[in-house]
Amino acid sequence: MSMVKEFREFAMRGNVVDLAVGVVIGGAFGKIVSSVVADVIMPPLGLLMGGVNFSGLKLVLKEAAGDKIPAVTLNYGAFIQSCVDFIIVAFAIFALVKLMNSLKREEAAAPAEPAPPPAQEVLLTEIRDLLKARQ
Repeated sequence: MSMVKEFREFAMRGNVVDLAVGVVIGGAFGKIVSSVVADVIMPPLGLLMGGVNFSGLKLVLKEAAGDKIPAVTLNYGAFIQSCVDFIIVAFAIFALVKLMNSLKREEAAAPAEPAPPPAQEVLLTEIRDLLKARQ
C-alpha cells in the first residue's frame, strides 16, 4: 500500500475528522472563555478585592536598566487569570460530558422494540401452523 493511499485512508476516517473539528471548536471556545474571564469576571472580582487589576499584578525581580534592558518580572496576575480560564473550560467540558452520559443512560434504559421477523419466517410459521392444524 502506498504511503499516500495509507495517509488518505487515515485522514478520512471518522474519528480523525471528528477530532479535527473538536480541536478547531475547542480553540474558538478557549478564546471566548478567555474573553469572558478577562473582560467580564475579573473586573468585578478585582473591584470586590479593592480595585485590584489581576492582569497588572506582578513581582519585579530586577528593575529595568535604562531603555534597552526591560525589567524582569514574575507576572502572577496573568497566571491567576489563566487558572480561572482553565477552571471555567474544565467545568464546561465536565457539564457537557455529564449531559452526554445522562443521554446515553436514558437511551440504554429505553427498551428497544424487537424487529419484526423477516417475511420468510412469517410465511414458514404460517405453513407450520397450517400443517399442525391438518393433523
